Amino acid sequence: MSTTRILCIRHGESTYNALHEATGRDPGHIDARLSERGHAQVAAARARLRDEPFELVVTSPLTRALQTTAGIFSDHPAKPKVLVEVLHRECQESSCDIGRAASVLAREFPDFQVDHLPETWWYAEGAVGPEGWHVEPRTIFDQRVAGFREWLRARPERTIGVVGHCTFFYHLTGRWLANCESMEIDLAEEPRPRAYA
Repeated sequence: MSTTRILCIRHGESTYNALHEATGRDPGHIDARLSERGHAQVAAARARLRDEPFELVVTSPLTRALQTTAGIFSDHPAKPKVLVEVLHRECQESSCDIGRAASVLAREFPDFQVDHLPETWWYAEGAVGPEGWHVEPRTIFDQRVAGFREWLRARPERTIGVVGHCTFFYHLTGRWLANCESMEIDLAEEPRPRAYA
C-alpha cells in the first residue's frame, strides 16, 4: 500500500496577524480576514503548489483559511475535492479564532459546502473569558489534534492538502509554520517541537 502524502499549508497573513505582530496586543478581529500581504502570499503559494497532484484539500472553516483555500485551489490543475472540516480549526485563544455561523459562511463562500457544519462550530461552552470570548481548554484541543491525525490516517486519497493554522499545526507537526508556508508530514512520526525556523 502506498503512503499518503500530506502537505500542511498555513493560511496567508490575516489582519489579526499583522496588527498583533505590530502591537503585541489582540486587536479584537473576530474571524479575521486575509490582509493585502496575505493575499499576495496566497498568490505565491498558488504558483508554488500548482504541480502537486492533490486529490483532496481539507480546510478549516475560519475565513482566513477559506480565503487561502479559494486563492490556491480555485482552478488547480488537479481539481482536488475540497472539504471544510472543524477538527483542525485553530486552538481557540484569540479573537481571530472565534468563527462565524455556518449560514453566514454559506452566503459569503457559496463555492464551499458547509451545510454539514453545526451553526456554531467553534468552542462556545461555559462562561466567556475576561477578553469576551471562550477559550478552548487544552484537553479538548489535544483531543482534536489526535482526532484529526486519525481522520487523516483513515482517508483513502494519495495526496492531501491541509489548509489550517499555526498553533494547530505546531501541535500536529512539532514545527511553527510562517504564513502560507507548507510542509509535508509523516503521520507515523510523533511531533518533536522545534523553534521557529
